[in-house]
Amino acid sequence: MEVINEDSPRRSLVNVRVGAGVKFFNFVNAYGCEIGDGTKVGTFVEIQKSARIGRRCKISSHTFICEGVEIGDEVFVGHNVSFINDKFPRATNADGTQQTEADWHVVPTRVGHRASIGTSATILCGVTIGDGAIVGAGSVVTKDVPPGATVAGNPARLLPTRKSKI
Repeated sequence: MEVINEDSPRRSLVNVRVGAGVKFFNFVNAYGCEIGDGTKVGTFVEIQKSARIGRRCKISSHTFICEGVEIGDEVFVGHNVSFINDKFPRATNADGTQQTEADWHVVPTRVGHRASIGTSATILCGVTIGDGAIVGAGSVVTKDVPPGATVAGNPARLLPTRKSKI
């Protein structure tokens, strides 16, 4: 992996470890993260420090991947997907002082290999989306998703499996 630092009007990449053939589109903001070989990162994506994205993933535009998120290989992340890393976010402490990194801890989230996350899904912290699972568009994932399962809704619920006609 190579470390990239590029600050231009089209994108800001600071201390980003990237594998071979990674493609960044315009207006990406990424820092202190790791992105595997052959992954494509769409326009207006932010990837925060300590996030890890696997090989051959597609991260669609307007997606937010925060600190504490680990995404496996060959994962599809649709447009406008948001990950969350704090169960109880607050701007200030009880005494009114503004919170800093010292006032909270990251709750990790994991997305398994070959999973797919639909457009505008929200993934709460502390969940695992299993290998090969599918999250429907607009879903709010509040609990673990089993490998190979399909979930949808708010909150996301397990959908019955269907045999393919193909």
